[in-house]
Amino acid sequence: MNKILLVAQREFLTRVQKKTFLLTTILLPLIIFGFYALIIYFSVNGGENVNIAVVDNANIFKGKLDNKDEVSFSFLPNESKSDLIAKVTAGTYDGYIYLPQNTNVLYSDSIQIVSAKKIGIITRDQIQDQINNKLREARLLSLNISKAQLDSAQAENRVGFTMLNGTEDSDAKVGASLIVGYISGFLIYIILFIYGTMVMRGVMEEKVSRIAEVIVSSVKPFQLMMGKIFGIGAVGLIQFLIWIVLVFGLQFAVAMLFPDIMHQMQGQPVQPAGMQAAQAYQAAQDSPGIMSGLSQINFPMIIGCFIFYFLGGYLLYSALFAAVGSAVNEDPQDAQSLMLPITMPIIFAIVIMTKAVQDPSSGIAVFGSLFPLTSPIVMMARIAHGVPDPVPYWQLITSMLLLIGGFLATTWLAAKIYRTGILMYGKKITWKEMWKWVMRKS
Repeated sequence: MNKILLVAQREFLTRVQKKTFLLTTILLPLIIFGFYALIIYFSVNGGENVNIAVVDNANIFKGKLDNKDEVSFSFLPNESKSDLIAKVTAGTYDGYIYLPQNTNVLYSDSIQIVSAKKIGIITRDQIQDQINNKLREARLLSLNISKAQLDSAQAENRVGFTMLNGTEDSDAKVGASLIVGYISGFLIYIILFIYGTMVMRGVMEEKVSRIAEVIVSSVKPFQLMMGKIFGIGAVGLIQFLIWIVLVFGLQFAVAMLFPDIMHQMQGQPVQPAGMQAAQAYQAAQDSPGIMSGLSQINFPMIIGCFIFYFLGGYLLYSALFAAVGSAVNEDPQDAQSLMLPITMPIIFAIVIMTKAVQDPSSGIAVFGSLFPLTSPIVMMARIAHGVPDPVPYWQLITSMLLLIGGFLATTWLAAKIYRTGILMYGKKITWKEMWKWVMRKS
């Protein structure tokens, strides 16, 4: 055990003392947070402001169109088309709508919006929605339906969702849980690739440079492999703890320095991450805001599980990456061919995660959260929705135990491969050959 700790200490200090470690640990989150702050700022203050001039000689809109977000309508009486064109050309308005007195736009004629510049797709939708709503209202009023009856017919009832235990399952919480689960699972995905590949490259460098031959004279191959895994894993854990502190610290700083922006953020609807989220949680657009949804999430549980699945997933996959690194010679293409069976479960886990964040109780989500090769990614996507619902305690405990068992099994397999591969040179290794090393008796 002492030799494993010595190797781990060497791997840890070698990487932590490099300037690149400080740059990636401190500057990377600052850069990411800077981009994130810019996105928030421009999403709040940098929208497209379009002012449409309306000449309604047919009195279709009754002198009123609702302004929404970045779209506003200005009704101008007694203006000709030439006057409107001149004002749009001069930049007084961004576009115009001209309805002659004899138009039949309620039932047949179309409405043309003339502009001097292209109008964005989101702004187009807002303009179309406002016009169509007013035309629909005008058609109903033309059928002698009163305004009160029209408002009553168009009123939308709020549809709420409640669990059997009485807990309200709000749209804000569902949307925020989807975002947190998606981000957590994707972070685990990145971790497995970055630090697993780092272990593989470390083993390859020592093998190619023949340093491993010197080290194994005093340290057993298994001890060398475990020392590298623990040492690099400690580097990754320290990095993520620093990142967590920086992220929360920067968020607090932004809230203190820019309270107006944070207030506007609270009024923004939940914007799901990814196309799947946008399709599944369109209702979240009417939710109170992302902050109210985030306040309902059990972050201590998520952070604790994140650390466990980070360590468990890293230890499981890093053992396999170390085995591949020990079997590879100078040609990096050999590593790519041997990595395919290892990376396929990680990619498969991401595919399952896109389903799990939308439907955490589905069969494929439950399977992915229990299977050790996919559970670090998929379970994080499910936990964000809540424990014990939709993730019962027995599933969470079973997943953790299976992940520990998977780590022990992969470590045993990797150790059998590492013991032979670290000292083998000049031969192209295949998975069939590596399986022979596993089955070989000590």
